[in-house]
Amino acid sequence: MGMDERESLDERLEAKVEGVPSVLVSGPERNRVSRSVARPGLEEELFSTELPPEALARWASESDFFDQMVEKQTARPLDALTLERYRATRRPWFNKEFRFRVMGDLRGKRVLDVGCGDGSNAMLMARFGARVTGIDISSRSIELCKRRAELDGVGDSTQFICSPLETADLLEGAYDIIWGDGVLHHLIPELDGVLRKLVSCAKPGALFVFSEPVCLSPLMRKLRKRIPIHTDATPNERPLERAELAIIQRYLPRLEMRWFGFLSRMDRFFLRDNNFERASKPRRLAADVLGCTDRALLSVPGLQMLGGMCVMYGRLPEQG
Repeated sequence: MGMDERESLDERLEAKVEGVPSVLVSGPERNRVSRSVARPGLEEELFSTELPPEALARWASESDFFDQMVEKQTARPLDALTLERYRATRRPWFNKEFRFRVMGDLRGKRVLDVGCGDGSNAMLMARFGARVTGIDISSRSIELCKRRAELDGVGDSTQFICSPLETADLLEGAYDIIWGDGVLHHLIPELDGVLRKLVSCAKPGALFVFSEPVCLSPLMRKLRKRIPIHTDATPNERPLERAELAIIQRYLPRLEMRWFGFLSRMDRFFLRDNNFERASKPRRLAADVLGCTDRALLSVPGLQMLGGMCVMYGRLPEQG
């Protein structure tokens, strides 16, 4: 893509975002949040009437849940050790490092971060040279993303949209990478339509990268529930199952899967706040051992159902 074409796409993306009433954009001259966005009754204002009543109620509930979650967080710039970790990706036995290795060089790439949450992934990708559009239903998450973008100096290369994905006015054929971190399992009732929309937003040959809880064995799900590990989960969410994987594979026939999260689920018992980078050397070593063991075990056919998380990635066909 030439410079003129790239600048034209920039303008089209910004115009598209600025034209949506429920959009909050992070940028140097557009970094103000209307107080009407972060208040009770947001769903009446934010969520389109195009959504059926059951979807409207579900998204309002999810928005409220994640608004409360993000209130516990403080905007801080990325840790230098975190930047180095995901730039180098030396440990592909860890889920997120594996995904960053799959994406490769992000310089000049356009990324759609679906369910961007607190913005930690968007900040990393932007710091590595990508132009990132994040979308989330939580207005307070979007505010946090905007503050983090300012602190990390990536306001010019990030945009954040507050909207359900189903009704977001996204530009077609604009993105090199579609990224989702634990978002598809919140979209199960609309999964087919959501994937259709994401495919329409992607360029030919675009890379899709998702990390999702997946359960292929009802017995394993029961066992995991008995392990005393606290997780923050919305009331109605559940892992993806075979039927949902089949839908994803219909849109991404070249889909590959890598499994994680069997023994490595235990690392939260000794990694404070799941912070690997700032943990002591013995604790990092223990996490490495669990991750490497998982990598070996979950590569064996028949044992993959032991994994609780699955990284799904694949490219759309090239045009023509």
